[in-house]
Amino acid sequence: MNSVDFLVDINRRVQQVVAYVIRLEPGVQSPEQTLELGSGSCRDSAWLLVEVLRQLGLAARFVSGYLIQLVPDVKSLDGPSGTDIDFTDLHAWCEVFLPGAGWIGLDPTSGLFAGEGHIPVACSPQPSSASPITGTTEECECVFEHSMKIERVWEAPRVTKPYSDEQWSSIETLGHRIDDDLVSGDVRLTMGGEPTFVAIDDPDGAEWSTAAMGPTKRIRAADLFHRLRKEYAPHGLTHFGQGKWYPGEPLPRWSLNCFWRRDGQPVWKNPALCADESRDYGADEMLAGRFLRTLAERLGLAAKYVFPAYEDAFYYLWREHRLPINVDPHAARLDDPLERARLAEIFGQGLDKAIGYVLPVMRHPRLKGRWQTSPWFLRGERCFLVPGDSPVGFRLPLESQPWVAKSDYPYTHAPDPTQDFDPLPEHAEFQTAPKAGIGEGSPADEDNDRPPRSQESASDITRTAISVQARGGVLYIFMPPTDRLEDYLELVAAVEATAEELESPVLLEGYEPPSDPRLTNFRVTPDPGVIEVNIQPSASWDQLVERTTHLYEMAHLSRLTSEKFMLDGRHTGTGGGNHFVFGALTALDSPFLRRPDLLRSLISYWHNHPSLSYLFSGLFIGPTSQAPRVDEARNDSVYELEIAFSQFPHPEETVAPWLIDRLLRNLLIDATGNTHRAEFCIDKLYSPDGPTGRLGLLEMRAFEMPPHARMSLAQQLLLRALIARFWKQPYAPGRLLRWGTELHDRFMLPHFVKQDFDDVIGELRDAGYAMESEWFAPHFEFRFPLHGSFVAEGIRFELRHALEPWHVMGEEGSAGGNVRYVDASCERVQVKVDGMSGDRYVLTCNGKPVPLQPTGNVGEFVAGVRYRAWLPESSLHPTIGVHAPLVFDLVDTWMKRSLGGCQYHVEHPGGRNPERYPVNANEAEGRRLARFMAIGHTPGRIDIPLAPRNRSFPFTLDLRQS
Repeated sequence: MNSVDFLVDINRRVQQVVAYVIRLEPGVQSPEQTLELGSGSCRDSAWLLVEVLRQLGLAARFVSGYLIQLVPDVKSLDGPSGTDIDFTDLHAWCEVFLPGAGWIGLDPTSGLFAGEGHIPVACSPQPSSASPITGTTEECECVFEHSMKIERVWEAPRVTKPYSDEQWSSIETLGHRIDDDLVSGDVRLTMGGEPTFVAIDDPDGAEWSTAAMGPTKRIRAADLFHRLRKEYAPHGLTHFGQGKWYPGEPLPRWSLNCFWRRDGQPVWKNPALCADESRDYGADEMLAGRFLRTLAERLGLAAKYVFPAYEDAFYYLWREHRLPINVDPHAARLDDPLERARLAEIFGQGLDKAIGYVLPVMRHPRLKGRWQTSPWFLRGERCFLVPGDSPVGFRLPLESQPWVAKSDYPYTHAPDPTQDFDPLPEHAEFQTAPKAGIGEGSPADEDNDRPPRSQESASDITRTAISVQARGGVLYIFMPPTDRLEDYLELVAAVEATAEELESPVLLEGYEPPSDPRLTNFRVTPDPGVIEVNIQPSASWDQLVERTTHLYEMAHLSRLTSEKFMLDGRHTGTGGGNHFVFGALTALDSPFLRRPDLLRSLISYWHNHPSLSYLFSGLFIGPTSQAPRVDEARNDSVYELEIAFSQFPHPEETVAPWLIDRLLRNLLIDATGNTHRAEFCIDKLYSPDGPTGRLGLLEMRAFEMPPHARMSLAQQLLLRALIARFWKQPYAPGRLLRWGTELHDRFMLPHFVKQDFDDVIGELRDAGYAMESEWFAPHFEFRFPLHGSFVAEGIRFELRHALEPWHVMGEEGSAGGNVRYVDASCERVQVKVDGMSGDRYVLTCNGKPVPLQPTGNVGEFVAGVRYRAWLPESSLHPTIGVHAPLVFDLVDTWMKRSLGGCQYHVEHPGGRNPERYPVNANEAEGRRLARFMAIGHTPGRIDIPLAPRNRSFPFTLDLRQS
């Protein structure tokens, strides 16, 4: 056991054995008395721990002082959250001496290490020596009084509490002011988003680092889903469907969806009938068949058309026949774990067991208000499913249905989102009672019982179906696709009524409701390393504040967090982004379709102000990132963009909505031509290719997940302010700036990012929006943490984290096919000196002069240093080694010696590299600060070598250059 674990364990044992009591009697109990009583005050526990440590051969001492306890920024999930008010009190604890570490404080009253709130006043071998008053006096009348008060004089901006109450009040006021301008300008803006979260307990697990799926991801996502549904849509539709399926992934992802009506009418009236996947309701295939037959009667259809579905016995017998002779099919030793589990389950349940039940159903094309069904006339006597793991509805043998001419096929067409929609019927109108005259089916159904003749187009076959399947004791209803939302809602009402009749909670899956502006929704989906929440759009600042705050709070209660920490202490977002989506309640109301110049203003302004691209982005930036700038992909993109802007209509001119998509679609792309992976994504603005692309939405992707809800809201306030400004006064510069290599030189440094961002804030203030740069101080500290500083001869040196684009490597072969790795082995830091004048002093890094550039302030200079932090197996320039540690020297060229310096390490300088990730921002900051040493400058005579000026990157010293 190492020293830390030993001290934690013994300190905790004392805390568990000795119950804390407030004892007003003078003196300190002996260790024997404390153990015999099993209770004591803080001084008794401290003295007991001192004696225990001494018995073990460790030097220990008694400490008396003050304990300051502040209200925590975030309440604890697992244990006591601490005090509800800031307070201080007298306290006692213990200190133990460890060689190399010094005196370490232990507080046996709480079972924790002494922290910043433990203020020692006296340390002594014996408790009696720490008493503040000693001696004797004659008998006299006296009154002892004491009072203690604690007051927060100043608080540094931090991710757990980024704003003071006064600052947040100002932010709220400006948010309402911008709302007024948006309403008076008839902008009709809505804002949604795609925030992402990771697990608090397992931040380094595969499912929270790289994998899209994992053993606990759906459990946590479902917990968050139900918390959000309870708040926003208690009578909404719960739909657990299939999500995206990317090449190379063995199974499709899931999508937890909640739909509800904008008019306030319920979609699912009784939440108790919505099943919880974590419970076993005892549902089986018998209940599935009974449920579907009851549902058929409720829809006015004959129950005889319900049929069971089975696994394909011939396929699995063939698979069993191919197994080695010495392998049990119930525990097959196959390389593919999914196939192994699938075969074990199939052979375990038996090939003759019904997996689910199917009812062909669709809206009758001729009889209004009626549903239609028919047999499927499959070749075999049974319906055999396509082999796989998906629900029954996704594995139906649709190719085995009777042949139909393409002109007769009943295709399901998604509704045009730009059409006018009538108000939906009341929910009561969808509540269906069982139809009369059920038994043998209607005459229309009887006509469909005749098998189609050879070469006859079977146009009357009902080719869509609703299916019911019991899995894990839960009854799942697979919904069929429908053309109209009204038809889908009627089916949902019939399903709920059937569930109520049979007293069986169910869970809907399969096809979602048709995309319709009369519905709104949120989704919880998996993405590589994160859980993504597609939050419903908000039309006002108050809605944004409430929904963003509530989402962060519910995610915290679901044991999810919005931040991650690296082993070296770097503090980052989740890695999955926090994209913002802009639009309107209906597609054609989108401000970007009614005023295309608004989109031009945003793109032009972001291009001319690179700080907006880099301040809020994630670690991965550059031309191959998830959200590259226009000028990062191709050198001539800016020129082509200017030509596209010249074709934009005048703000007062009416234009076809598809024109903007055609003008910008081939320019807002990444280096591979991907239209989705762009800083400004217009995939869903108005693409004429299909209805899913005609939603009037603009997605801004260059935003990393901020660790606090109010930091996210500050970003959203900035975006709303810029939209309000450009709606009143479009931004249309005659020529876009050509940044060239300056983009990845100057604007990789926090000084110039802040300088440019201050210009953005200043312009907003000139436009009438009183925004403050201080509101984004938490974002700067989060993005560009301070590593350390030192002062020598009145010259102050500061080292901060800077940005570094990552290179995507060429394709390499792997077990799953060709892959492309990212080279993240290079890092960059910013050096800033203040108070240096003349040519006498030179700053060097690893013996090379740093190309300091003046900032415009007297004696202030700044530069960047790019270096290789580690050497991966596959990297750009693999023959260049690691440059760490970085040794900085402030050299006096007259005296030829270093006046002072520092060292910056990429890992712990003492070799104590941690094996686990930091648990919070405080520990992460401690690890970062431990890697900076304000000592270790170069001794002896120093001759400064002449360094050629790097004309492409004048602000950066690249240590990779020899």
